[in-house]
Amino acid sequence: MNTDNVEYTSFTGWIEPPSDVRPALQDDITCEVAVVGGGLSGMSTALRLAERGRDVVLLEAEFCGHGASSRNAGQLAGAPGGDIQLLNLLYRKKLPRIVQFADHAEHHVEDLIRTHDIDCEYESTGNVGVAVSRGQLGRARRVAKILQRAGAKAEFGTSAELGIPRGFLGGMREAIGGTMNPGKFTMGVRRAVFSSGARVFEQTRVTDVTREAGHVVIRTPRGVVLADKVVLATNAYGGELAITPKNLSVPIWVIEVETEPIDPERLAALGWTSRAGLFTQHNFMENYRLTSRNTIVFGVRRIERGKNGPLPTKQPDPGLVAELAHAFATRFPALADVPVARAWGGWIAITSSWLPLAGRIDDSVFYSIACNGHGLAQAPYLGSLIADLIVDGRPHEDLQSLWQQKPKFPRPMMMGPWGLRTIWAVDRFNDLVNGSRRNARRGSAPVI
Repeated sequence: MNTDNVEYTSFTGWIEPPSDVRPALQDDITCEVAVVGGGLSGMSTALRLAERGRDVVLLEAEFCGHGASSRNAGQLAGAPGGDIQLLNLLYRKKLPRIVQFADHAEHHVEDLIRTHDIDCEYESTGNVGVAVSRGQLGRARRVAKILQRAGAKAEFGTSAELGIPRGFLGGMREAIGGTMNPGKFTMGVRRAVFSSGARVFEQTRVTDVTREAGHVVIRTPRGVVLADKVVLATNAYGGELAITPKNLSVPIWVIEVETEPIDPERLAALGWTSRAGLFTQHNFMENYRLTSRNTIVFGVRRIERGKNGPLPTKQPDPGLVAELAHAFATRFPALADVPVARAWGGWIAITSSWLPLAGRIDDSVFYSIACNGHGLAQAPYLGSLIADLIVDGRPHEDLQSLWQQKPKFPRPMMMGPWGLRTIWAVDRFNDLVNGSRRNARRGSAPVI
């Protein structure tokens, strides 16, 4: 697969940056609620608060939707993120409530699309956890059973039964959810926030959040916001603020890659009749999905941990793009000659529990974090639940299932450089073993 003429971008490949970026805060102002962070979580919090008549200010360092909200693969998931077998082991009694939260989150996003007439190319196809080996097929079968017991709409099947490319052995299908252009969706939510009455200040980096004399003081380079309450919706960027609970999350850099347009007849020959988004059963998944422009977007496979403090602006590593392209050619050998057109990346947040989290530091400072690879669905819903809690004074049952009584979190395991490298190496070893077995039957060299 040719990677010679890849366009590397520090934003996203889904859309161009907006031309109507709002000016920065220039004065000292007051409000009922301030929201820090203009991703899908922060925008949804501000939108719901404004719709419910609250005086809300939204502060974003770049422009709303600049981060992972618009940089992901655009797969709207209807099930929890993370390793489902591990979640079942650690949170067996809690898992049905987490599944319910994920289900409601997916429907919430569909409602947002309809209510605000967002043209984001959404296809309600579901998503499939696919298997590239017999071992992964067994894992997919076990995950399907766990999710079914917890109340999720999941089914196990062969590639023919699920309508996925024949290069995969089968998998576990999440019946709800699908794929979209996440850049267009994020910009649609951004327009809704602009129209809601919320005061939005882009290009406004928050430097400090403190509690003084019964108020919350939010400092920025050119102005101060004095608020009754504040919501920290910073996700991967939470480490930039001293008030963020220690070990709340780990910032992780992941990338996505897009092919050049592919002849529709060649796409049809894959047998991808469901058009469902795909994610492999590796420890660090590979994801694949079709787009409305007859391309395939794919990514992840290897991740990089960020450090505390300001996160750098990055472009994808050409070596990782080449590795992803090699994996693509292995999964889709009939398309091995298709060139890579562009690559981009973004910072997501991984919690130590692999669950979305919400809580408060005191009566006036709230936080929410809903990524773990499933933020496209879960961040907007969690943001709206936080807003409802502020207005109503009592949490929705879905929020209760995520609520942390104290803002104390353990150090994430296996998230250091050596741990991440080890997990990646295990995935590659398994690929090598499985590739050797397949090719021994075919009489050819192993491929990973």
